[in-house]
Amino acid sequence: METSTVRQRVLDLLQQTKRPAAERRANRKAQMDEATREYGAFLQMAVPLFRQVAQALRAESSQQFDVFTPGNSVRLMSSRGNDDYIEVVLDTTGTAPKVLGRASHTRGGDVTQTELVLNVTHDIGKLTDEDLLGYLLSELENFV
Repeated sequence: METSTVRQRVLDLLQQTKRPAAERRANRKAQMDEATREYGAFLQMAVPLFRQVAQALRAESSQQFDVFTPGNSVRLMSSRGNDDYIEVVLDTTGTAPKVLGRASHTRGGDVTQTELVLNVTHDIGKLTDEDLLGYLLSELENFV
């Protein structure tokens, strides 16, 4: 990496930390509010898609899945057990809000859990149904 790039990023960090705490809190609140709005719109697309996948699985396989919407998330859960699911949630605990895809799968006595940031390369508002379907199908491979 270029020295000038590193130096500029360090200078940006120093300037950012010098801002008043109230300004940083206000910026973070605005960022979280925007992410919450975008995630709400995302859920309007995600819940029906999860239901479509559950219906297709019921029709085409012996796997039974149900869709739940606890809190501000959507979960596709296997009828085999509570530890077999794929869900999407909004995580606001880090420096930037992100949509997490979480999956849990049991085999024998082992539970495998994975977590993937779905909006790693773009804003939450730019996530598409194709992005979400791709994630769902990749995680469903462990269940079917």
